[in-house]
Amino acid sequence: MNDLDRLRSELMAAIADAADVAALEQIRVLALGKKGRITSMMKDLGTLDADERKAFGQALNILKTDIAKAIGSHHDDLSSKELDARLMEERVDVTLPARSEQQGRIHPISQTIDEVVAILGEMGFTVVEGPDIEDDWHNFTALNIPPDHPARQEHDTFYLPGNSDDERVVLRTHTSPVQIRTMQMTEPPLRIIAPGRTYRCDDDATHSPMFHQVEGLVVDETTHMGHLKGCLIDFCRAFFGIEDLPVRFRPSYFPFTEPSAEVDIGCTREGGEFRIGHGDDWMEILGCGMVNSRVLDNCNIDSTRYQGFAFGLGIERMAMLKYGIPDLRTFYESDLRWLRHYGFSALDVPSMVGGLNR
Repeated sequence: MNDLDRLRSELMAAIADAADVAALEQIRVLALGKKGRITSMMKDLGTLDADERKAFGQALNILKTDIAKAIGSHHDDLSSKELDARLMEERVDVTLPARSEQQGRIHPISQTIDEVVAILGEMGFTVVEGPDIEDDWHNFTALNIPPDHPARQEHDTFYLPGNSDDERVVLRTHTSPVQIRTMQMTEPPLRIIAPGRTYRCDDDATHSPMFHQVEGLVVDETTHMGHLKGCLIDFCRAFFGIEDLPVRFRPSYFPFTEPSAEVDIGCTREGGEFRIGHGDDWMEILGCGMVNSRVLDNCNIDSTRYQGFAFGLGIERMAMLKYGIPDLRTFYESDLRWLRHYGFSALDVPSMVGGLNR
């Protein structure tokens, strides 16, 4: 037993004198490792008679437990001190200016949204927002989308669990629900734009399961199709920076507008090069139309008194056309080289006074 007392005193002193975690680990291996002193004593118990083995074994177990606790306690203290020292050594003065090689860049999607908002803001539109998770009524029914419409199918829409089919919620497939919520809560006249994320089951070079849209809505007593055309023609020419950009409207169909149209801009593909402007070809960029009277009625707006127009465009598509980005998927790959190439300076704030980036 005297040997155990001497061993205890020796090990406890060594543990207390350990200056760092590495030194403490060496003591642990020396005492409790496979070839450690206490471990060797445990192996030698078999050579003792029964009574002596029982008494010596109990004392040895107590010693082993006490040494392990002492090592663990001192390890926590040393680790805390080492962490404090490391934090003091590696601290950063956040008041210092950023290093030139670490300059941040504005993502093209953020920049394009700001450009769209700058143009339409000059036309009197106000930005509104809404939830990304919507119920069926706001996302489909209120917009006059019938129950058998393909957009309601699970192969096209992300549904979330619900108690029944009627109570299921969805990741919004467009920002049109923001228009519905605004019409429900605000008396006409309205002149709003709703930028935000939208979600659909699509993934390839020109489609993404998550993408961005900006939708516009005007509701008053005098708005007509001519106002819609003038608004979008001016918008397209301002966004692409081409004063005489050819713009045409083709008849189309959307459940929430009547009449409906798709908007094309002029372009050319001569010599394998795509260029926006005067040419012999057209590129579809957005959809629009006069708000369907059923949508107004669903929002408790008197359709015999009020009318309006709505339009929607994809932010990624507009950015790809304007800045020559060939693949939609690269927007979300978090490649810093790509961002340095296509990104914008934080001081490049779009405005109709200062100009839009091209």
